[in-house]
Amino acid sequence: MTFSAEDFAAALEAQDYQFAPGSVVSGTVETHEPDGAYVDIGGKSAAFLPIKEASLESDVTLEEAVPIGTERKFIIVRDQDANGQMVISIRQMEIKALWEKLRERQENGDVLEVTISGSNKGGVTADVSGLRAFIPRSHLGKRVEDLDSLMGETINVAFLEVDEDNNKLLLSERVAARATAMSHLNKGELIEGTVASLKPFGAFIDFGGASGLLHIKQISKSYVSALGDVLVVGEPIKAVVLNIDEERGRIALSTQVLEKYPGEMMKDKATVMAEAEERAKHVEKTLAAGDGN
Repeated sequence: MTFSAEDFAAALEAQDYQFAPGSVVSGTVETHEPDGAYVDIGGKSAAFLPIKEASLESDVTLEEAVPIGTERKFIIVRDQDANGQMVISIRQMEIKALWEKLRERQENGDVLEVTISGSNKGGVTADVSGLRAFIPRSHLGKRVEDLDSLMGETINVAFLEVDEDNNKLLLSERVAARATAMSHLNKGELIEGTVASLKPFGAFIDFGGASGLLHIKQISKSYVSALGDVLVVGEPIKAVVLNIDEERGRIALSTQVLEKYPGEMMKDKATVMAEAEERAKHVEKTLAAGDGN
């Protein structure tokens, strides 16, 4: 049985489904041009690899990314034109693999280091292996008015959202700081921080980039009718770690346990704070004994 040119063309046509956009194909780099490379993927004509699609890294040359003779996989990003030529990419494959890796890192609760490279009124941006990530203002460790002043700073961040479909990568410096702090904190430990905000139910205390809640019932052994009578936003404060809820990312604090008598935080807060280190030495033993009951 003979196999004519027409039969061969028909066979190629039958295999065209393998060359649909999104398909991964194997190919061999044949030639380099100023704007890209031609790759034999077994189609009607060589596929074109634009130089910008040769690598996730923007400063890599064709010679470095795909030397002539290189055999590897590519993804088809544009269907064949009238001449049967398709456009292929390595960069899109690397991006897809990167999103998968970032999802895994999010699930593992990883913390990564990034450098702030841009800003807008809502927050700052950074590069994550070639992907643009956004860090909302509310998730920055520093409360600054001029976000441009953060340009070039290297910070540790955790993942808030990894959404490949919407090309959305959200990061948080505050979540990373909290995760790091929680991994090093111990129940009964004394922390030094700043009163960040007052709420009807308690005060949020910032310390070491993390945040803990000093509940209104944990301020004093006596009843506190109004937080503003005891605490002021921006003032330094010392408190004891009462509980660490790693699953929910919450840190509970207490100054009540530092009091020598009910109401001391309201009557003589300065003395409580001045003697906090010494008083805290006895608190950890008490809390440990309570856990054992």
